[in-house]
Amino acid sequence: MHRILFKYAVLLTVGGIVYTTIELLWRGYTYLSMFFVGGICFVLCGLINEVIPWNMPLPQQMGLAAVVVTAIEFIAGCVLNLWLGLRVWDYSGLPLNLWGQICAGYTGLWYLLSLPAIILDDYLRFWFFNAERPHYILRS
Repeated sequence: MHRILFKYAVLLTVGGIVYTTIELLWRGYTYLSMFFVGGICFVLCGLINEVIPWNMPLPQQMGLAAVVVTAIEFIAGCVLNLWLGLRVWDYSGLPLNLWGQICAGYTGLWYLLSLPAIILDDYLRFWFFNAERPHYILRS
């Protein structure tokens, strides 16, 4: 049990660090809450091919990851921005947004960013946690 908790703590930390670094480069600042949101998203995206067989084509994994990240972003946005009023982000000025918390453009960005996230997660699991060697199917 401790090994599982350690593994997910490591993966959450890596995901949180990577996400906050990307956010710092993208907009010049970040929030502590984004470390946890990014870490949770990273762990959940990594679980896709742990729960669903490896024979899912990589573009489908990326699509599912984009949906997962968008859902987490919506939940986090509703809590952080709407309920707590922290104003961490606001997509109200962007097209196809929902309550300013998610928008279609960022779902597309999550799709693209999911590729390196999926690969990084798979190799971290392989190198450090005795998971199966990563292999990918590029199309169905």
